[in-house]
Amino acid sequence: MTDAPDPTVGEIGESRILREIFAVLAGSSQALVGPGDDAAVLAVPDGRVVVTTDTLVHGPDFRLAWSGGEDLGWKAAAVNLADIAAMGARPVALFVALAMPADTRLTFVRDLATGLRAACDALAPGCAVEGGDLTISDTLTIAVTAVGMLDGGEPVRRSGARPGDTVALAGEAGMAAAGLRLLFARFRSTDGEAIAVPRNRLTPQETAALDAQLRPRPPIALGVQAAAAGATAMMDVSDGLALDARRLAAASGVTLALSAAALGGDPIAALEGGEDHALLAAFPPEAALPEGFRSIGVVQQPGGHPLLVDGAPYDGPGGWDPYRDWDRRSG
Repeated sequence: MTDAPDPTVGEIGESRILREIFAVLAGSSQALVGPGDDAAVLAVPDGRVVVTTDTLVHGPDFRLAWSGGEDLGWKAAAVNLADIAAMGARPVALFVALAMPADTRLTFVRDLATGLRAACDALAPGCAVEGGDLTISDTLTIAVTAVGMLDGGEPVRRSGARPGDTVALAGEAGMAAAGLRLLFARFRSTDGEAIAVPRNRLTPQETAALDAQLRPRPPIALGVQAAAAGATAMMDVSDGLALDARRLAAASGVTLALSAAALGGDPIAALEGGEDHALLAAFPPEAALPEGFRSIGVVQQPGGHPLLVDGAPYDGPGGWDPYRDWDRRSG
């Protein structure tokens, strides 16, 4: 009996799925022992690793009507690579756990692997998928663990910003949220279900917004450069600039004073959006900002509010909280 042209994962089983995945990922591994064994073996020159994990779940995090396999593979890699970069580290490996319904098509799995590899090649050359896990589930879930190396430097944490430091941003702020608003506003049926996006009918601005949401391009290489330039604090802006700026301020025990004019043509969108995966950092006032970072404010002594915009406390509702907002994102 021959396989159907596009069999389901339930029809072909784990061994065939893994062969198909490894065929896409082969050739990119730099591990001492890579995919295919019980565990990977990585060389750790200075004895320290940076590790993070993130999970994408169908429903609250993505819709298959809007995101293809390559989109999801890319995004699953990008969001984890950004967290490694935010520590001032160099990403070297991803480990992917994939839970799929039995009727998931093999082409989707291949596309997912293609997206993972493409994101690593484009955003963090030298990083590769070195292993993971497969299981069955009613809900498609992609969980990625990323590993990074410090290469002899020190990790850049959220807690090191000091009064007088320059607040700087690398990457977009607000564009991914614009893409999400576009999807919810125009590409749902009358009963609220996601429907396919006709890309050929979008304006260039709409295409850019959707790409920012579905295939984010965080400035991964700038994490290491920021650390080398003396960054005192840094974090990945995943949940919105306002919310994440407050987090950095709280961790450092300072106030961040931002300039609205430095946030672009729509400061509210920049402050209240999410999922751009920009890098927010603080630098000593005498430091030269790495190319790609732009000054957006200054660190001040702690006051009555962790975040000021043009001198006034900013209490906007911006930011993404999965427990507070899951019903909005799932609706």
